[in-house]
Amino acid sequence: MAGRVYASMRGEIIWLGVAAGVSGCLVGGLLLFVGMTLITGGANVGWLVLLPAAPAGALPGWLMARRLARDVT
Repeated sequence: MAGRVYASMRGEIIWLGVAAGVSGCLVGGLLLFVGMTLITGGANVGWLVLLPAAPAGALPGWLMARRLARDVT
């Protein structure tokens, strides 16, 4: 029984990593694209979008990990 629970949790953690990586790349890449487009267009406000792109890309994965931790415990 304990082996089955461990395998189930292991599968959830693997899918969490895949989902966090994909969603983080999509969010971060979109912010980088919008920021670079604004900067190359001459709008300085693009820097406000570009600079937090990496931390904002990590946010979906962090939220998914918190939800998984809440469900496991």
